[in-house]
Amino acid sequence: MSLQLGGEPYSEYVKYMRLGKKEKEELPILDDYIEKNHVTTLGEVSLGLVQIPMEQIAGTKNAGRGVSFSRSFYPVMSEKTEFAQKWMSLYKAHIEEGIREPIKAYEFMNKYYIEEGNKRVSVLKCVGAVSIPGMVTRILPARTGEKENRVYYEFIDFYRLSGLNDLCFSEVGSYAKLQQLVGKRPDERWNDSDRMNFHSLQSRFKAIYEGKEKNHPGKTADDALLAFLKVYDYAELLNLSISELKTKILKSREELKLREGSVPELSMSPEEKVGKKINILARLLPMSASKLNIAFIHEKTAETSAWTYAHELGRLHLQKAFSDEIHTSCYDGAAEENVGQIIEKSIADGNNLIFTTSPPLLKGSLKAAIEHPEVKILNCSLNTSHKYIRTYYARMYEAKFLMGAIAGAMTENDKVGYLADYPIYGMTANINAFALGAKMVNPRAKIYLEWTTLKGHDPFETFREHGISYISGQDMITPKLASRYFGLYWDGGDYPVNLAMPVWHWGKFYEQMIRKLMKGAWKEDEISDETRGLNYWWGMSAGAIEVICSKHLPIGTARLIELLKNTISSGDFNPFAGVLYSQEGVVQKEMERAFSPEEIMTMDWLAENVIGYIPAMEELVEQAKPVVSTQGLGEKK
Repeated sequence: MSLQLGGEPYSEYVKYMRLGKKEKEELPILDDYIEKNHVTTLGEVSLGLVQIPMEQIAGTKNAGRGVSFSRSFYPVMSEKTEFAQKWMSLYKAHIEEGIREPIKAYEFMNKYYIEEGNKRVSVLKCVGAVSIPGMVTRILPARTGEKENRVYYEFIDFYRLSGLNDLCFSEVGSYAKLQQLVGKRPDERWNDSDRMNFHSLQSRFKAIYEGKEKNHPGKTADDALLAFLKVYDYAELLNLSISELKTKILKSREELKLREGSVPELSMSPEEKVGKKINILARLLPMSASKLNIAFIHEKTAETSAWTYAHELGRLHLQKAFSDEIHTSCYDGAAEENVGQIIEKSIADGNNLIFTTSPPLLKGSLKAAIEHPEVKILNCSLNTSHKYIRTYYARMYEAKFLMGAIAGAMTENDKVGYLADYPIYGMTANINAFALGAKMVNPRAKIYLEWTTLKGHDPFETFREHGISYISGQDMITPKLASRYFGLYWDGGDYPVNLAMPVWHWGKFYEQMIRKLMKGAWKEDEISDETRGLNYWWGMSAGAIEVICSKHLPIGTARLIELLKNTISSGDFNPFAGVLYSQEGVVQKEMERAFSPEEIMTMDWLAENVIGYIPAMEELVEQAKPVVSTQGLGEKK
C-alpha cells in the first residue's frame, strides 16, 4: 500500500531529491572502476559484521544499483515512482523504529561500496547517521608501491590490531605513529576499552576541529588529530572536558595544518631570507624591545656529555660576544618527562628566548611554545616541521666529507672504520659524505660502518677482525672523560694518533642566530606554506662547522683538505653531486645534477662502498630510543 502524498516522508523525499538532481557527478561503481583502471586484485576477505562509517561509503558495488542515487546517495527518482514510495516507507520506519537490518557491502581501499541496502544507506545519510551495520567483504588490491596503496596496506595492518575502521590518514607511516602515540607497542592489540576511549576523543576532536577549520586539500581530520597527539599526551587528552579540549585545539590550530612527514623549509645560511613573509607571529615582541634573556636547556651535563659540552661552549662564546646586551643561563637534566616543567621554570626566571639542545626535548618544547606565544623557542633537531617553534642544526656532512678524504688517502689496506651512534636523519648524510670523500681520493676504499648503540655489540671487535686501524670515532670528548679516541685517528700502535677532528662550532652558530633575531629575522623568516615549518641548517659557510687537522697529517693531504674546505664553503662544490650509487644500485644518474638540501637531509640509503646497515629500533639500547623515536629514519619512511 502506497503512502499518501504530503506529510514528513514525502516532503523529506522531495527535498533530498532536489538536492540529488543538482549534483552533476554520478555515484561511483566499484566494478566499473576496477575494470576501467585494470586494477589487479588478490582476492576477497570476509570481515563479518562491521559498523560502517557513513562518511566512508563511496558508492555501489555494481551498475544496476546506482542509477537511483546521486553522488551523495540522495534519491533522484520522481516522487511518484515505486522507488520513491519504498524510500518514504523506509524513512518513516526509521523515524519510528530505527533501521537495524545490516546491509551488504564491499570494502576497497578503505572505502565502502554497497551491494544490498542502498535505500537504507540513502535514508541514513539524509538523516545524518554516523554509521550503519553491514556484512562486509574486503577486496584486496595488489601491492603497487604507490603512496595511496602503501597507506592502505598500513591501514590493514592497523585494523588487525585495533579493529578501528573509521580512521583515514593521507600519509605513509601515520597508522604506526598513532599506535605509538596512544601508548601501544607496534604489535599490541586493542581491547574494547581502548576502542571506546579513542572513539570518544576522536569524535570530540572532529566535532570541534571540523566546526572551526576549513578543509585543507589532501588532508583529513584524522591527519589533524594525529598532529594534535604529537603535541599533547594521549592520556592527558582523555580526561579533558569539551571546553578544555576546545581551548587546546584553538591554541594549536596552526600546528594542525602541518602534513605528517612534511619536509621543513630550510634556511641554509645566516644571510638567506626565507620565502614569502606572513605575519602569523606578529604577536611576538621584537627581540630588541628588552634585554634578551636566553636559556639553554640540556639533557645531560657538560661534564658527562660531549654534545652538551659543545653547546655549553657555544653559550659561553655567546655571552662573551654580546657582553651586557644579553644574559644566558643553562638548565641540565631535561628529559621527555620533565622538560615541560624545566621550560616553565626558565620562563618564570625571566627568559624570553629558549634553546632546547637535543631532539628528545622537541615535544615538550612545542607544547610550551603553544602555551607561551610570548617566548621564542628553538629546538636542536633536523627534518621536523612545526609552526610554533623553529628547529636548527649544522651541516656536519660537509666536514665528514673532508674527514673521509683524509681517511681514504691515509689507509694502507683500503679499509676504514666509521663509528655512528643514532640512525637518524643527518647521520646517514654524514656516513655517505665520509664514504664519498674516501672514494674520491681512493676508489678502492671501503667504509666499515658500526653503531655504538646496538645491543650487546662491540664495534671494535669488528674493526680488529678486519685489520682496520684508521677509524672515524666520536666528534669530540668531554672534560671528565679525556681520551684520544675521537675524530679521525690511527689505532695501529701503542696509543692512538689523532689526524683530524670535525668541530660543531655552536658559538658561531648562536652568535649569528642572535644577530639575526635582534634584526627582526624571526618575523622576516616566517613562511607562507601552512603545511611546513622552518629549519635553520647552516654549515661551513657560516662557520658553524669546521675541520681541525693535526700535525700528524702529511702536508700534501692538509693542503688538499684546505682546498676542498674552501670550495665547499664558497658553494662551488657539493659532495653529493654527479652520479651516485647506493648499496642497492644507482641513486642518481645525471652527471650535471647535485642533490638538493632536502634530498641530503632526508637521505635514508647508504653509499655503495659502505659495509654495514641501518639498524631497526628494536636492535638499539634503551637510551637511544627517545632520539630515534623523534628523528629515526623508520619514523619518516
